[in-house]
Amino acid sequence: MLKNPMQQTPRPSPRTERVRRPNTLLSTITVAIVLASLFTCITPAGLFTPVLSDQLALLLTAQPEVNQSASTPYPQLRIGIVAGHSGNDSGAVCRDSTGQVTLTEADVNLKIATLVQKQLVDKGFQVDLLKEFDPRLNGYRAVALVSIHNDSCDYIDDQATGFKVASAMTTRDSNRAFRLTECLRDRYGRITKLPFHAGSITADMRDYHAFSEIDPNTIAAIIETGFLNLDREILVNHTDVVANGVVQGILCFVNNENIEPPPTPTFAP
Repeated sequence: MLKNPMQQTPRPSPRTERVRRPNTLLSTITVAIVLASLFTCITPAGLFTPVLSDQLALLLTAQPEVNQSASTPYPQLRIGIVAGHSGNDSGAVCRDSTGQVTLTEADVNLKIATLVQKQLVDKGFQVDLLKEFDPRLNGYRAVALVSIHNDSCDYIDDQATGFKVASAMTTRDSNRAFRLTECLRDRYGRITKLPFHAGSITADMRDYHAFSEIDPNTIAAIIETGFLNLDREILVNHTDVVANGVVQGILCFVNNENIEPPPTPTFAP
């Protein structure tokens, strides 16, 4: 509101003046503090400690604006990948009709694990490629640990195809362990198109030795990515697809992504 220039401003009463005098004194003190602060800022840096001088310089320097549109990379989260049987034994052994060894589970596991490591490193994770009985497993701490294995080279029946995933029988955080296995089940199945072979999950998988060696806070799972008989084509000739299925399962867990519920089994009447 504009004031009338001819209007006289009423003089405050003596009581009002007495009340306002402390404010005047406070203003004087405030000005003195500000002047002292300004004097401090313009004082040569040699009169202060280097740390204080650096802080003052930072305060007086214009800072660049943060680009909110820039993509944010993954933080350096640690992931452990175990190449099953690596450094210990061959695992399942595939032979031709003459008895000659043509393929070993350990070789397939290592190839898959190496590709998984590379893909995760490319996405900004810190990834440890571990052997079966790697000394680093003792007390190992990471966001997740996944051990990669495969099933038998022998022909069992036409249903011996697909993958399986399991977590520890006893774990400190069963909810997160369940989520990791479900993420692997969902994403690996989608990408590889292999069926989930839940019926062949064994107690040995749930009692996998590394589960009791790692730090209790590390969420771990073991995955058998296929059968080396009926699934050999994708395991050997499309290893990148297999590795991507494992990677996407890990990303699903880390990013807390949505998971499709498993299909409800149907029974013939």
